[in-house]
Amino acid sequence: MAQPAPPTSTAEATSPTAKLAFWTLTSMVVGSMVGAGVFSLPARFAQQTGVAGALISWAIAGTGMLMLAFVFQRLAMRRPDLDAGVYAYAKAGFGEYPGFFSAIGYWASACVGNVTYWVLIMSTAGALVPALGEGDTVLAIVLSSAGLWGFFLLIKQGVKEAAAINRIVTVAKLIPIGVFVVLALFFFDPGAFAENWAGADYAGSLFSQVKGTMLATVFVFLGVEGASVYSRHARRREDVGRATITGFLSVFAVFASVTIVSYGIMPMDEIAELRQPSMAGVLERAVGTWGMVFVSVGLVVSVLGAYLAWTLMAAEVLFVAAKDKDMPRFLSKATAADVPVPALALSTALSQVVLVVTYFSEDAFNFALDMTSALTLIPFLLAALFAVKVAFGWDRGAGSRGGGAEIAVAVLATVYTAFLLFAAGPKFVLVSFIVYAPATILFVMSRREQGRRWFSAGESVLLGVAVLAAALGVLALGMNWISI
Repeated sequence: MAQPAPPTSTAEATSPTAKLAFWTLTSMVVGSMVGAGVFSLPARFAQQTGVAGALISWAIAGTGMLMLAFVFQRLAMRRPDLDAGVYAYAKAGFGEYPGFFSAIGYWASACVGNVTYWVLIMSTAGALVPALGEGDTVLAIVLSSAGLWGFFLLIKQGVKEAAAINRIVTVAKLIPIGVFVVLALFFFDPGAFAENWAGADYAGSLFSQVKGTMLATVFVFLGVEGASVYSRHARRREDVGRATITGFLSVFAVFASVTIVSYGIMPMDEIAELRQPSMAGVLERAVGTWGMVFVSVGLVVSVLGAYLAWTLMAAEVLFVAAKDKDMPRFLSKATAADVPVPALALSTALSQVVLVVTYFSEDAFNFALDMTSALTLIPFLLAALFAVKVAFGWDRGAGSRGGGAEIAVAVLATVYTAFLLFAAGPKFVLVSFIVYAPATILFVMSRREQGRRWFSAGESVLLGVAVLAAALGVLALGMNWISI
């Protein structure tokens, strides 16, 4: 997954970077998008909205994320010199420190997202082993920790082996999801669907319902940029954009279908109370216990595959940032098997920390899910804003001004990501900066290694804002103004 660093005293050796074909890149997009989120959609949506709100939410999310997919497709062609998409676009557009923030945000979101996978696996097993609870007990955390470091050892074997496993798992995990949709349609109750149309009394106004689902839609669509992250590994550059669009359209149909058909099985207030994975509870109502078991097995396969893809992407972002001298040089080291082990180890360590934090959370799964989405919003917004610069011809590296369609796509993607920040609210934005601000030590380490001034005047202002936001976040948590 990474170009090895030059040989060092540890006898590291260089090796050719693996070249990924179109379908492998597409499987990386699908594999990273179809993970824990799709299995949690029925309850997540039923807690916020009815059928009408769900349809509007998917229309907004689908359009907005399609614009982002087009943004990544276009930027891959206009700026082929930029690798590791999200991070590289922020740096090229707005400078080193904003680029660092984008790298940290995207990396941290991947690591936190990986925690949701283990929580969901343990919650699924908790239906049979009560000691695992809903994935937030001491036993669940111990077993999840073992899984974290077990995958660390697997991925150390090399990117080719990991990519091969991902292709197999991507196909395997789509089967139970497809079966769920078909069976749900077969047992579909028009009466229940009609009763769920407007939403329950607790859901509030239609606008509130739609707003409440936005972070959930962000979470399930994370991974749309997967091919862009691996752009330097593509056999052909144009495959990056094609894989992005193909993967997005495939999973969008799946996500919307899973959500909508669930409303035709049982009342939404009952769906909202289902333990995660709620898809299993819905199918159990339709066909009996075997449906729950079938979905649960499919979830384990799906989640482990997504975990593999996201762990690879998290380490890749740190590695490329270090190669660009925006992270400490120790993160730029890779083995002869093409694996950046220090970046991989740091990613696993952050997931371990967050996994322990979930023990103190009121709702471990939803906390980790929402934090994953919130941490991604700033990197996505910076990428969309960079696309605006490119489209209007304000970026020297991209050349001429783009056409009307390119400008429209970039503007719509920016508006959509800005709306997502509004929908997230101050709670998760402030908590996100509790991650951003301390991580700046890595930026300082990099500048010291290069003998450069730590911060320019503009970067000092941005640092001050980040520290202030982090302090407010800590204060809000300490005073119970916000809770996790």
